[in-house]
Amino acid sequence: MKTSNGNTSVMDMFEKGKVLKICAPMVRYSKLAFRSLVRKYDCDICFTPMIVASDFMRSVKARDSEFTTNASDRPLIVQFAAPDAQTLADAACVVAPFSDGVDLNCGCPQRWAMSSGFGACLINKPELVRDMVRQVRNQVGNPNYTASIKIRIHNDLRRTVDLCKKAESAGVSWITVHGRTAEERHQPVHYDAIKTIKDSLSIPVIANGDIKYLRDVESTHQLTGVDGVMAARGLLANPAMFSGYEDTPLECIWDWVDISIEQGTQFTCFHHHLIYMLERVSSQPERKVFNSLSSTSAVIDYLENTYGSVRDLGA
Repeated sequence: MKTSNGNTSVMDMFEKGKVLKICAPMVRYSKLAFRSLVRKYDCDICFTPMIVASDFMRSVKARDSEFTTNASDRPLIVQFAAPDAQTLADAACVVAPFSDGVDLNCGCPQRWAMSSGFGACLINKPELVRDMVRQVRNQVGNPNYTASIKIRIHNDLRRTVDLCKKAESAGVSWITVHGRTAEERHQPVHYDAIKTIKDSLSIPVIANGDIKYLRDVESTHQLTGVDGVMAARGLLANPAMFSGYEDTPLECIWDWVDISIEQGTQFTCFHHHLIYMLERVSSQPERKVFNSLSSTSAVIDYLENTYGSVRDLGA
């Protein structure tokens, strides 16, 4: 793993008029291989999947399986779920030499997370979030290392603004806002709420929710004035989205095959990503066949026979 020299900061990437394009933390999916893929297609910053900080600190095995990176995997933000300041700060110190910042998950709405004292329940504990940010700031020696939070919104937006201002006072680097409440799943994103939060703060704000095409990046920026836009499912369906492709191009599919083979990606993960990538460009009978494949060689044969090989791209 490459150690950060500490001389540069992700904060330098936030320039007036530029909208950063960011790969969201996605459990099981935003791992090293997928991050390597989206970085080839104009993704500015990548997040790891959410890592439970207490498990990460307790077990070497957990650390090795949950956090893998390499020299070209930068800028990289490690997202943790944690219920208290010390656990978060300890985990941040472990990953700090190999990443550019840590992010506190304050948005996961799943019951298991909230019952454990982390995820979206933290948006109702603004003083605790403030202390967690402050503890990371105090404990990580590198002043350029970022400490950010990712939140959902309250029904009463004044509570969300209060939370964000408390985090800002503690030195939070930026805030990512998923423009839905903890109870909402596929309802429309509340862009007005994101704009209100952006207008209330002097730090960068990143918008998250329903980013499916490159044009959504610009429209979200126009609606909210945010400094960056984060995509999850949109990138799963099309990892080349930030480069302006409407659907996953063949070149990107073969890049994924090459990266997966090179990095030894497990077949289930390799296959699942391709299922997402091919969903919009394949028919239902084709998907049925593809989804039933059970080996890397079978997948490669299918791709060559159905879409053409990587060698055909230059033809």
